[in-house]
Amino acid sequence: MDTLTREQRSERMARVRGRDTKPELAVRSRLHALGYRYRLHDRKLPGSPDLVFAGRRKALFVHGCFWHMHEGCALARMPKSRLEFWRPKLEGNRARDSVKLEQLRALGWDVMVVWECELRDLDALVARIEAFLNENKGTK
Repeated sequence: MDTLTREQRSERMARVRGRDTKPELAVRSRLHALGYRYRLHDRKLPGSPDLVFAGRRKALFVHGCFWHMHEGCALARMPKSRLEFWRPKLEGNRARDSVKLEQLRALGWDVMVVWECELRDLDALVARIEAFLNENKGTK
């Protein structure tokens, strides 16, 4: 049973953002401060990656652990109520993500997914992103 009224739940869900989330803004500001330049949410690419480094042919997604069902993460727990709604929605997000990543790779793009929980150690995450951005294509 939901603890919020229908109107309260609707209002709360309306506040959920698809872009410019706090995790995304944290990653963007650190990378920009380091001198990296990128495009945001390029709709010409499958999945509209959060950050696109066109010259490097690299794309970065910043995923919320709950919304994209980060496997093994405490933030990705399944809600206890309305499973008939949440399970298909969250599993659909995960399936769509997988398809879009494969489509990008098929177009010759290198792709990295950053998870919300990884921002707990932002310095380590930024180092990993820099390594990804600076590696030569095909050397993974």
